[in-house]
Amino acid sequence: MSPYLSLTNTHPMVDPLITSNDNEPVQSSTYLDSDESIVIVDDSKEILLIFESILEGDGFTVYTASNGAELYQFLEQKKVALILLDIGLPDHDGTELLKDIAPRYPDLCIIMLTGTTNLAVALNCLRQGADDYLAKPVSLDDFSLAVRRTLQKRRLMIDNRKYQKQLERTNFRTQFLHQLNLKMNSAYLNSIELDTVLQSILIGITAKEGLKFNRAFLLLFNQDNTELQGKMAIGPSSKADANRVWNEIKEHNLHLTDILNKVKTSCMKDDSELKSIIENLKVSASDNHQILIQACTNRLSIHVQKGHYDGHAISDILLKILQEDTFIITPLFSPNKSLGVIIADNFVTAHPISEDDINSLEMFASQASLAIEHSHLYKNMQDKITELEAVTQELEKNKDLLIDAERYSALGHMSAQLVHAIRNPITSIGGIARLLEKKCADEKTQKFLDMMIMESSRIESTLDDLFNFVGEEKPEKFTQPLYPLIRKSIMLFYGTMKKQSIHYQEDLPSPDPELFIDPKLIRQMLLHLIRNGIEAMTSGGALTVSCKKTEYSIHISIEDTGSGMGAANLKHVTDPFFTTKTYGTGMGLTLVEKIVEEHQGKFILKHNETGGMVAEIILPKNNI
Repeated sequence: MSPYLSLTNTHPMVDPLITSNDNEPVQSSTYLDSDESIVIVDDSKEILLIFESILEGDGFTVYTASNGAELYQFLEQKKVALILLDIGLPDHDGTELLKDIAPRYPDLCIIMLTGTTNLAVALNCLRQGADDYLAKPVSLDDFSLAVRRTLQKRRLMIDNRKYQKQLERTNFRTQFLHQLNLKMNSAYLNSIELDTVLQSILIGITAKEGLKFNRAFLLLFNQDNTELQGKMAIGPSSKADANRVWNEIKEHNLHLTDILNKVKTSCMKDDSELKSIIENLKVSASDNHQILIQACTNRLSIHVQKGHYDGHAISDILLKILQEDTFIITPLFSPNKSLGVIIADNFVTAHPISEDDINSLEMFASQASLAIEHSHLYKNMQDKITELEAVTQELEKNKDLLIDAERYSALGHMSAQLVHAIRNPITSIGGIARLLEKKCADEKTQKFLDMMIMESSRIESTLDDLFNFVGEEKPEKFTQPLYPLIRKSIMLFYGTMKKQSIHYQEDLPSPDPELFIDPKLIRQMLLHLIRNGIEAMTSGGALTVSCKKTEYSIHISIEDTGSGMGAANLKHVTDPFFTTKTYGTGMGLTLVEKIVEEHQGKFILKHNETGGMVAEIILPKNNI
């Protein structure tokens, strides 16, 4: 039969899909990708030549085969989108080929060609998976129309499947983020819960139904914000390992509860290579030329491609650590400070990172930032509760110590005053009474004189006891750490400092020095100095307690930002009864100096360069 004869074609089962003019010129790119092709299978060379010429004229890539064996070769070697398959082939029946091929290639379209017009055969082919059925001879217009309709239907099916996957991924992300919000809002996050949530977020970034990145790395600033450090990572070492991980996660339906429960199970086994990368990811916060710090500073995602960003080469050290030159850096931050970054890449698949990928990663990063900030708030609250509990306990345990310290200072002044003001008159009265007793013969008068002698003796004894109370006391020394004494002394004034708007800070570098000291006397010394600093800041200020170590000594400094002291008064501060306060005994610094001397140390009081005073105590390390 001549292919040029235009006869009516029977394919009533196909609904028209093209609403535009069917005679418009064909644009092959509308139907097929550049690497996709059409295969014509027919034992007639004339048919092959005509159909090939028509399709190539429309811009399609066309291959021809005269039997089933050649068709299978094309299916293995090429990306075939459409097969025009003759039913009567020399080595195979076309309907048998249809049964085998249609289920194995879901994106492949098949138009059956036959020389007989048989409705039953046509229906059977359609049931077996054929997309259309053409009886030869066929008009060239009908042939071209059937090809276009079939390819357009294929394109719509592929696009629909792609959009369905996008909807599923979007739904997964929405559900995942919603569950994360519920988790974060249901309770405060402690450090363990935070790590679990952050690992879950990294899983969401790398899961096949999530953002589909191959690997994700989390870096956070350390406690004092001086260094950006690697914290955790999720991802495979190979593509095979990637499929194993994500398939195992998919079996749990990717519900957040399942992920949280299984984060540390078999699907999240430690990877020595990832662990090595995390351990080596450390960047100084002051290194503004480092791309990771730039992302934090500018609070913008940075897309590194082929080792470059914005025309500049990226640090070879970072590329060597990651073993990848294309990745995305997304910052984590709260309103007040930068928290860290997330690095994501496709080092296994090498898939390009799109703008949509970056936007989605930023959405996950915002959830990580919220989780970290939530945890920080919880930690701060716990620290405050612990601090208040410590203050309460210390006040309860040491309230007598404060009273004793105050009484000690007051009685020191009282004893000195009593010694000067009372002892001499009492001694005179007692002496005169004894003298009169010897000369008086009147028995009744002698009884009064005996009473005077006895009472004056009692007063003298009381004065001696009072003087001895604040007199020499042998220190009870033993080796013990210094920092607990300092912290407990500060805590006793916690309420006073809060009330007077005084901020305090400690600078006590590790390790805690151990000294041979009397803890009770050292506490009394610290209490006097801290109280002096607080009393000097009536309108608020800052109290700093620090400790420095040298080879042979420990230097304790207590700094205040108060009104200070005149140079003329500074040299008299340790004199007994000297004070510049309206109220006070003037014995506190005298006592401090005495305690320091008993520990073979040195006490220095000097002006602070920024205002206020600095009290410095130097204690030897080996004072046994």
